[in-house]
Amino acid sequence: MTEPQGRREMRDLLEKHGLVPRKALGQHFLSDPNIVRRIVRLSGVDETSNVLEIGAGTGTLTRGLAATGARVIAYEVDRHLEPLLEDTVGDLSNVEIRIEDASEIRPDEFAGDWTLVANLPYHVGTPLLLDLLRFAPGIRRFVVMVQREVADRFTAKPGSKQFGLPTVVIDLHAEIKFGFAVAPQVFFPPPQVASAVVSLKRRTEVSEFAEAATGLAAVGFSQRRKMLRSSLKGTLDDPVAACEAAGIDPTLRAESLTTADWLALAGVGS
Repeated sequence: MTEPQGRREMRDLLEKHGLVPRKALGQHFLSDPNIVRRIVRLSGVDETSNVLEIGAGTGTLTRGLAATGARVIAYEVDRHLEPLLEDTVGDLSNVEIRIEDASEIRPDEFAGDWTLVANLPYHVGTPLLLDLLRFAPGIRRFVVMVQREVADRFTAKPGSKQFGLPTVVIDLHAEIKFGFAVAPQVFFPPPQVASAVVSLKRRTEVSEFAEAATGLAAVGFSQRRKMLRSSLKGTLDDPVAACEAAGIDPTLRAESLTTADWLALAGVGS
């Protein structure tokens, strides 16, 4: 059976295995089959696709992805869910469950053409997403559910309070689109915040200065209240001269710079 789980089925499965969602792991299981189907449609995967899922949970999204015929490798950090996942997806020949911490994924294992689909807890999900964008070029497309606040940060524009290092890293490596908002009520248990789905398509070309720009942006945003001429001291020999050479006002703060600005500054500093 590859149909996504409804709330009643999910509750029955958890009760059968003596499990409850664990707050320490940020477990809020998606329990609306329509949202699962919508995520799968947005991912665009089919029988020719290779899919990496992070956070298999009870296997409802895993089943939806498997129904397309795609090959699915799904990570789940919670070992208590292993018997439950054997119940829900163990009979699917195109699904491989790995009871492992996804933060330890080896980027070179996912070479070629992969799509990542995930419901990401913010406290671990954002760093993992950014690392995969930077170091796993074989993952060509990302469809992720995050807190709405995080989605707003990912898609923020320069000059806004939401604009930060994650925005710059994403823009360096991918084109991002807001997918759709997700209400708390579609999860079990419901979180206290709204969520959203975003999709990212990896850029075909990435600047040779992308990593240097990421490093500069990390320094700048770590002291975002300071002007660049102060925040980049110790990172650039002469921040004022570097900014002026890149056509940037050194009295600006990090949030005012575009991704192109960070690349220009990295080019000058290299």
